[in-house]
Amino acid sequence: MPLSELFLLLFAGLAAGAMNALAGGGTFFSFPALLAAGLPPVTANATNAVALWPASIAGAWAARGTLRPLGRYLLPLLAAGLAGGLGGGLLLLAGGDETFRVLIPWLLLAATALFAASPWLSRWLAARRGATGEAPPHAPLSLAAHGLVSVYGGYFGAGMGILQLAAFAIEGHPLARANALKNLVSALIYSVASLTFIVAGRVSWGELAVLLAGATLGGYAGGALGQRLPASGLRALVLAVGGGMTLYYFWATYAR
Repeated sequence: MPLSELFLLLFAGLAAGAMNALAGGGTFFSFPALLAAGLPPVTANATNAVALWPASIAGAWAARGTLRPLGRYLLPLLAAGLAGGLGGGLLLLAGGDETFRVLIPWLLLAATALFAASPWLSRWLAARRGATGEAPPHAPLSLAAHGLVSVYGGYFGAGMGILQLAAFAIEGHPLARANALKNLVSALIYSVASLTFIVAGRVSWGELAVLLAGATLGGYAGGALGQRLPASGLRALVLAVGGGMTLYYFWATYAR
């Protein structure tokens, strides 16, 4: 790996880890960096997903106290996440690099729009904190919605958490439980998608190691700086990067 690519991925990992710890949106740094390092689109996305895998498992573990009382209620959600994550991963592999290359700007646009809307979604979610303490019964439509979100997560994943929070809130879950459920299902989606990509041989291990090292350091630094930096400025930075990357990939894909 050339030294320039190593520093690019290390910096992208630092930025992604710090932004995920502070405001979210780290994929806007890590995924384009993997593309810039010369990885094919599917391999870049697969490598990025595996890089996010450990953090998703840590988030689910941290939420175990809220999730444990739900017991068997979790099984249909886990089944939807397992099927959707596997389906999304297989869809990515089956579509190939050219199909995914065409979709990249649209996926980045969707992720940027979701991130931009997240403050309004958060206020709406907070307004639903008075929801019943009982877990609402599963409905076929809600499970289908969770399955579709899981397919998106297995295929690309940026902004998936916002979609999951909204889906759980619509069902009537309080915000704390919705966030715990989101962490659990996200961990399952990332796990099954990552294993699918690993088995298919679409993970670039050298780039992954550099990205993970940077993300780990960045996450630690982000956590330490979280009380000192203005959230509004951080959000503006993520939106600027996301918007810039979206415009660039629209130009690179359709204007050439």
